[in-house]
Amino acid sequence: MDKETNLSEMADLTKTEEQEVEKSLDEEVEKTPHTLEADSGVGWEGDSSTSGTVHSTENEKEVVSDNQDGRAKRKNLDPEDEPPKKHEVGHGQAVAAHYNELQEVGLEKRSQSRIFYLRNFNNWTKSVLIGEFIDRVRRKKNDITVLDLGCGKGGDLLKWKKGRIKKLVCTDIADISVQQCKQRYEDMKARCRYNEHIFDAEFIQADSTKCNVLEACLFQDLLSSKYNDSDMRFDICSCQFVYHYSFETYEQADMMLKNACGNLSPGGYFIGTTPNSFELVKRLEASETNSFGNEVYNVKFEKKGEYPLFGCKYDFHLEEVVDVPEFLVYFPLLEEMAKKHGMKLVYKMTFREFYEEKIKNEEHKMLLRRMQALEPYSTFGDSRLVSDKPDDYEHAKEFIKDGKAKLPLGTLSKSEWEATSIYLVFAFEKQL
Repeated sequence: MDKETNLSEMADLTKTEEQEVEKSLDEEVEKTPHTLEADSGVGWEGDSSTSGTVHSTENEKEVVSDNQDGRAKRKNLDPEDEPPKKHEVGHGQAVAAHYNELQEVGLEKRSQSRIFYLRNFNNWTKSVLIGEFIDRVRRKKNDITVLDLGCGKGGDLLKWKKGRIKKLVCTDIADISVQQCKQRYEDMKARCRYNEHIFDAEFIQADSTKCNVLEACLFQDLLSSKYNDSDMRFDICSCQFVYHYSFETYEQADMMLKNACGNLSPGGYFIGTTPNSFELVKRLEASETNSFGNEVYNVKFEKKGEYPLFGCKYDFHLEEVVDVPEFLVYFPLLEEMAKKHGMKLVYKMTFREFYEEKIKNEEHKMLLRRMQALEPYSTFGDSRLVSDKPDDYEHAKEFIKDGKAKLPLGTLSKSEWEATSIYLVFAFEKQL
């Protein structure tokens, strides 16, 4: 192991703990009314799984994204279950408002953020994931069309430009975020040299979890009714730190999948990042209260012991970036639901597993340095660290003491790692 990192030294979900969490979630499946399976056509068996999420940002130099990639979805309840109006508009509009109100800040201010390296690490994870599947598609064709489902303020635009795609459709629930994304694209386009290629783009404000995406829908209100070309087919759908918002109800989660997968070409990919339900429940059960976290992040559930498959809400707070309700995603259920839309799982990995696999590639390692995705640490005290807590770097001290690393060592503070390790990456492929 060289100076890139000692993240593998940090604790992760053990197999025994994972199985215990899986058992509690499977017990919830047994208690779930059979009407869910009857209505949805979803039958499934729980299997061991891990997941993950983190909200990240990036500037035009791919150092850090301004994109708050979580794009929450508005509340969708069956008419017979509809609560008073104040609840109907509360959740979705509140989350959309949260992301609309987030202010863009300059590079200097972002570099002083407590979660500067965490955000860059998450952004690196997205960059590697996106780059991998652009390469997979390009083995089969050159003209690549992409749907960015939950585009936010456009934090991934530069990734798509570097991937030399042909067409991009960006959609998000937050209207101001979509406007900022469009402006960011126009600014990027204006900076291009005369002969420099940049993709064409469309920008759509829409709630991709709801049936009323457009009033003029025919048959089913899918996002495709808003495209300029309703017959458009995508090679990749990217859904970064977004999908968990759809798990408020089965209908919303399924509609999100329809929008993500329904317009994919055969052999196309649905890729993304989302929180790891097993890791979240494990940490909750280990806590003495209904919440857990540190000074960087905090997760609060309504109660322990009951984890419904849909609508299992928790409040998530991430320093400076996120402070909104989210919903637990049981990944084996997502996998079975995706099969109904012709999708087959390519892989799912925790952020740690993904890092340990991809860092073996020298290009990914160089990108990690360029994006400043790890904090330089040495025992000489010659640099200011983002955390003042002594135990936040104990893992790094031990790694150096064992003579396993060159200095400075690249790492994340313990607090940041605890925050980012609640997430996973996933990829599905559309079957022929």
